[in-house]
Amino acid sequence: MRKIGGLAALWVSVYFAGHLSAQVQTIVPPVVADAKHVTVEHIKIHGASLEGNLEGDAVDRDIFVFLPPSYSKDKHRRYPVVYALHGYSIGAEQWTHEIHVPQTIEGAFAQGAKEMIVVLPDSKTMHNGSMYSSSVTTGNFEKFIAHDLVNYIDAHYRTIPTRESRGLVGHSMGGYGATRIGMKHSDVFGSLYIMSPCCLSARPAGPANPELEKKLESVKTAEDSAKLAFFERAQLATAAAWSPDPKNPPLYLDLPFKDGSVQPDILAKWAANAPLAFIDQYIGNLREYRAIAIDVGDQDGLRTDTAKLHDVLDKYGIANTFEMYPGTHTSAVADRFQNHVMPFFSKNLCISTNCR
Repeated sequence: MRKIGGLAALWVSVYFAGHLSAQVQTIVPPVVADAKHVTVEHIKIHGASLEGNLEGDAVDRDIFVFLPPSYSKDKHRRYPVVYALHGYSIGAEQWTHEIHVPQTIEGAFAQGAKEMIVVLPDSKTMHNGSMYSSSVTTGNFEKFIAHDLVNYIDAHYRTIPTRESRGLVGHSMGGYGATRIGMKHSDVFGSLYIMSPCCLSARPAGPANPELEKKLESVKTAEDSAKLAFFERAQLATAAAWSPDPKNPPLYLDLPFKDGSVQPDILAKWAANAPLAFIDQYIGNLREYRAIAIDVGDQDGLRTDTAKLHDVLDKYGIANTFEMYPGTHTSAVADRFQNHVMPFFSKNLCISTNCR
């Protein structure tokens, strides 16, 4: 891989490490015998929080809804809901292949997990990922997940519409989203599972890279962005989410370098979006969770910061579980979803309308 240098190389290579091979090295758990089928619905939801975004990203978002085996038979039963957030460079459909749903959901139910609804929302943007953040450039994806999506699912499906019966999980960029949204919206979700989260800490500036700067500044359209290398495109996605600029068309973002110099004010904006930097402000919210789980592979470049997140929670006496399992960034994600994520929510989400 060609060196891209400075802050850009350091930031994206660490935070998005391992994701390039996401779909080819995922171990699929064996099919569980006699597992009952779930119903899959592919719908679109209008995101009011995304309206007017300057990139022109879709406001009507693809959503995959997985309904448990008993849903069509027991017309009066209501169910807890798990919202599962995908990572950078993939959308909701590719996320279904990465975690091998519905097979892993069916397997979890067959092995004793309580029935629940599982929802996979799409947050892919012009530069391949929203960072689940709030930006005039991309739209307010944080609010889209925590409010637009949750409200729609509660209105159109037989859910248990309380925070105690809602779980939030995400992997990689989705793990960042689960961390960020989880901290800010404990009034919406009751249990939290964070998988290999990216982007937890701020990174120091390095020397500017004129070659990279010139290449990124030459991008004018979505088609131009699509031609970039993975890490270069991730740089634009990060800038669109964390350093938007409504007066800087056509991309409406500011990069952390300009005219050969590092831009400290832009770096400050990026640092302000690092959960390890702002977690202390949300300790009260994190105490509201019934359960928090964190995991990461022992060969994942994100393992150090993930462990730091666990350490902060421990420092404040917030109950959480942390596991560093054998694997890379993506090698075990399907197994983790079936045999760890689903059982975790089975244990910790309320399954009745009067549960507190």
